Amino acid sequence: MVNKRKRFQGVSNIILFNWHKYVIALIFCIILTILASFLAPEHRSMIFCLIGLAIVGMLVSLFISFYVYDLSNLYEFHPLGNLNQKKVLNINAGFDEVSQILTEKFSMIDLKICDFYDPNEHTEVSIKRARQKYPAMPGTILAKTNNIPFPDQTFDKVICIFSAHEIRNMNQRIEFLNELKRVIRISGEVIITEHLRDIPNFLAYNIGFLHFYSKNSWFNCFHKAGLFLEREVKVNPFISTFILRSNGK
Repeated sequence: MVNKRKRFQGVSNIILFNWHKYVIALIFCIILTILASFLAPEHRSMIFCLIGLAIVGMLVSLFISFYVYDLSNLYEFHPLGNLNQKKVLNINAGFDEVSQILTEKFSMIDLKICDFYDPNEHTEVSIKRARQKYPAMPGTILAKTNNIPFPDQTFDKVICIFSAHEIRNMNQRIEFLNELKRVIRISGEVIITEHLRDIPNFLAYNIGFLHFYSKNSWFNCFHKAGLFLEREVKVNPFISTFILRSNGK
């Protein structure tokens, strides 16, 4: 039986990995509250409105994160299909909470794991905290985004869940996707799961949605890498999974 994720695991991870942002927001609210005490009543109400908006924004973001990562069926991995007796490569960017679930859900999977985390490029403190809580699984192979260390046409499926967007340079993302295309078999699939820079994610995460990429940006990268979009699956309103094949198929 597959180990179930703990209740509130998703939203608690977000708070744990990004607690410094909430501390900064709290300090900001305290400063505004102190400032308001020196202002006229009509200006004071404006300050309190700003504080209220900041608090509501944080609460909405956490509630939606709870829905996305804890209440939805995201970690059932339905878009991946049946991975038993398949040769699968899971690629992460320093934070891997997927591989263990896959090995338990699919007892006959042939799973390889790559991690392209580079401390010189991925300097976010949140990733460092995530790596401390979720150490790499045994056998994880360190890789470069432009050099996946496997021969051509090795895998039936290559999976990137919330990792590809960490490649911030578009040309590097295209190189990375080219590598994924190289290591999948002719009939294989590349599966990319990501938040998008769209209206639902803006409503959920405010300016934080800028950390994601638009659907058009992803489609442009897929096209330049020679990958064909077979279908898009909306796991929930905030998450898209792209099922891709080689254009040569």
